Amino acid sequence: MRATYPTHRQTKIQLPAVSAHCFRMRSAVYQSVPCATSRPSVSQRVVRPLRASVPRSSIRAMAVSTKSASMLESVEMAPPDPILGISENFKKDTSPEKLNLGVGAYRTEELQPYVLEVVRKAEAAMLEKGENKEYLPIDGLGAFKACTANLLLGEGNPAIEEGRVATIQSLSGTGSLRVAAAFINRFMSGKTVYISNPTWGNHRNIFADAGVEWKYYKYFEPKTVGLDFAGMMEDIKAAPDGSVILLHGCAHNPTGIDPTKEQWEEICEVCRSKGHLPFFDVAYQGFATGSLEEDAYAPRLFVEKGLEIFVAQSYSKNLGLYGERVGALNVVSGSKEVATKVLSQLKRIARAMYSNPPVHGARIVAEVVGSKDMFDQWKGEMEMMAGRIKGVRQELHDYLVKLNPEKDWSFILRQIGMFSYTGMTEAQVGNMTDKHHIYMTKDGRISLAGLSSSKAEYLAKAIDDSVRNH
Repeated sequence: MRATYPTHRQTKIQLPAVSAHCFRMRSAVYQSVPCATSRPSVSQRVVRPLRASVPRSSIRAMAVSTKSASMLESVEMAPPDPILGISENFKKDTSPEKLNLGVGAYRTEELQPYVLEVVRKAEAAMLEKGENKEYLPIDGLGAFKACTANLLLGEGNPAIEEGRVATIQSLSGTGSLRVAAAFINRFMSGKTVYISNPTWGNHRNIFADAGVEWKYYKYFEPKTVGLDFAGMMEDIKAAPDGSVILLHGCAHNPTGIDPTKEQWEEICEVCRSKGHLPFFDVAYQGFATGSLEEDAYAPRLFVEKGLEIFVAQSYSKNLGLYGERVGALNVVSGSKEVATKVLSQLKRIARAMYSNPPVHGARIVAEVVGSKDMFDQWKGEMEMMAGRIKGVRQELHDYLVKLNPEKDWSFILRQIGMFSYTGMTEAQVGNMTDKHHIYMTKDGRISLAGLSSSKAEYLAKAIDDSVRNH
């Protein structure tokens, strides 16, 4: 005989408990569920669960209670980034005269981003090789590490030949600084990092985030819009023995004011006598003067004099690899044994922080430096970019002299690199933006890499108006 099955079954559904002030659940509710093997008839209509009558005020109260229960309720809104926020405001401005002189990125005469021709050539060669996308070692691409140390210190430098340089590829200059800050916190506990006043805005964030105390040393002299060398030396001498002194290798950001070679000699001697650890931030090698060798003068001098140093490098500016995030941290130590131990700890820090660095940008650098033809082409393109910036710097100076010959504008020509530190007040900067649609940092820094010849006179008139009337 064929087995017979019920055409429906009773399934018991237990409603979740609800607080007593809403309603009291008197009994289980049953729902008639049709079997999959039978066709439901009129008598098998689904019986809906009984609806409990819940006051709307109670529902609203429960919703509010759920909403305010976040563990993150106490998190405060962070302020916008003072530099990157400038670009956001610039994009919203509809004026045809607007200029973005806030972000330090190179632009063509047409004020467009520029991809170096040698970078395109290197990428074509890489594509031809059919490179894979496997993970790099924690400390980065070997070929990149070798060429970046040579670019910094010079090929054949005794520190490299003796194995005294620990190099780790990192996330551009920022990542290199951050790894070093973590190292300082872990192995040089209690040391203070001294940074120039003013400095690149992210320096403070990087060391503070790593739990490293920082203090200023004097650097800028407002009266001359130049270097306060006496104040700088006074503060470095007054720092406790064994402090970390952060120095800009070339093209100081934001001022564009660098010590002379003679002054670098004096700084080096004070650091040696005080047992300080010099820490160079080299973000513009080859991009400041157009010469890789000239822009590496300071760190090479310190190594030649026998000092241990830290150096953070970046290829954002000199190769235009802004979005590739390629850079390195180099630690020049007193022996190969120390360098080996230092590298092991840098790798341990990087492993926990970002595991390993990106490969594409590192391969570009290695490809360019490893080919004589491409290396020569790169040096030519660096000279071209540096030359264009020098050109608009001269034009801006000349227009300002015509507009206001009584004022000394020579500081513009004494500064080098991407930036000019105008010495303008916050009120004057506000006028530049509100009236003239020129976007710049509040400290008066302008990026000449974002200025074209056709806009130099317009900028000069805006500066003249702001300085005279505000």
